[in-house]
Amino acid sequence: MTKQSVEKEKVIVVGAGPAGLTAAYMLMKKGYTPLVLEADSTYVGGISRTASYKGFNFDIGGHRFFSKAKEVESLWSEILPDDMLERQRKSRIYFNKKFLAYPLKPVDAFLALGPLEAALCAKSYLESKIHPIASPANFEDVIVNSFGRRLFEHFFKTYTEKVWGMPCSEISADWAKQRIKGLSLRAAVLDAFTSPLKKRLTKKKPADTQNVVTTLIDTFRYPRKGPGMLWEAAAEKIAAGGGEIKMGHRVTRLKMSDGGKWNVSTLDADGGKHNFSADYVISSAPLSETIKAVTPVVPDNIVAAANGLRYRDFLTVALVVKDRQLFDDNWIYIQDPGTVVGRIQNFKAWSPEMVPSAELNCYGLEYFCTEGDPLWEEEDAKLIELGTKELISLGLAHEGDIRDGAVVRMPKAYPVYDDAYATHVDTIKSFIHARCPGLFMVGRNGMHRYNNQDHSMVTAMLTVENIVTHSQRYDPWQVNEDAHYIESGKTGDASIYSAPSKKK
Repeated sequence: MTKQSVEKEKVIVVGAGPAGLTAAYMLMKKGYTPLVLEADSTYVGGISRTASYKGFNFDIGGHRFFSKAKEVESLWSEILPDDMLERQRKSRIYFNKKFLAYPLKPVDAFLALGPLEAALCAKSYLESKIHPIASPANFEDVIVNSFGRRLFEHFFKTYTEKVWGMPCSEISADWAKQRIKGLSLRAAVLDAFTSPLKKRLTKKKPADTQNVVTTLIDTFRYPRKGPGMLWEAAAEKIAAGGGEIKMGHRVTRLKMSDGGKWNVSTLDADGGKHNFSADYVISSAPLSETIKAVTPVVPDNIVAAANGLRYRDFLTVALVVKDRQLFDDNWIYIQDPGTVVGRIQNFKAWSPEMVPSAELNCYGLEYFCTEGDPLWEEEDAKLIELGTKELISLGLAHEGDIRDGAVVRMPKAYPVYDDAYATHVDTIKSFIHARCPGLFMVGRNGMHRYNNQDHSMVTAMLTVENIVTHSQRYDPWQVNEDAHYIESGKTGDASIYSAPSKKK
């Protein structure tokens, strides 16, 4: 196909998060003029946005910039060449009224548990290896098989159930397999004992991450003013390259015309209705919403599958505090059933430029909830009061330290992996493949998969490659599904184009 005919093809991208903006950016680089439709009126970046309050910037969840995929690392450097900081990772777990290093170090765990309980945990671990649960059916079974029941009860159960608002026995085994792939208790223990010695012997910089499991990396990159800085720069480059981003445009209908084009209808922030046409649609909007927007009306079983997909929502209580330097972690996991907060971010530790004053800091207290529940509906002032009380009770601030606060709500932050999600996704995916040619789903919510930021970007890159080559060479649905795909090697070592082919 000639360059001229490729340029005439139109592509609409739904959503301006990491996947949507990556798709638009890659299309722009290949001569297309993409149109991006974003429901939010203010922010690009999706959950990777950077919110701002009185000059204080805060991340919605904390986003490390680290990938084994060289194309992703290169793209980040290309979009934001001079504004990425190299950060040393530090995170801890608050457990049993103590702060423990994360990943857990054997000595810390031993001291926190006490010699008797530590011995019982070791015994439980050995029992799980000798007599594992046959055919593990849920998150709890997988973790018990991997670490033993007592360690599951101590270090996995409380936090996981805070995040998902459901018992671990009701969470799909897929969730555990995806989040702990490549991680074993034996590997973590060996790493804890041998890493300091290796560093002294080899004198390697902390940035050397060869053969390190993704969740255990020591360093990462981070935009100096938060992740939104990168995605705002991407949006600017897309516009400069001929693309267009329409903010405040929520897609209400996706209709395929007799000629094979897609007609996309939106409702803007003022209630105005708009219509656009394209040869292809790449959607990173929630899979459940996208499929229900397709017209003519989809079959009842497809609607039922869409309605069966569940999401976990999320809110951040950002507290401006007097900086007593009580902790220097990037974030802390709160493994404590007596508090509601699940995780606390220290934004100055991510980047000093997130906070405009040397005397102050900004902490992000993260609360996992479901849209419409009492926590989600609570008044901002009450949430700030709750966050203040919990921060002080944890010893991370003193009475009178809190100077101000703000609340940001993020709907559909996490796709839920319950026991039915995989069946629902497969049903919808089959329908799209058979009945919706030219419609492609990408990203975390678009594919209802708990992808990291880089994995979401990869799904967009592979989708663009399929569109440009007019082929189905790559299967984006396999990204982050295979435990080895772009999860081994060192930073930027793997190529996304070694992804499993759709034909396999």
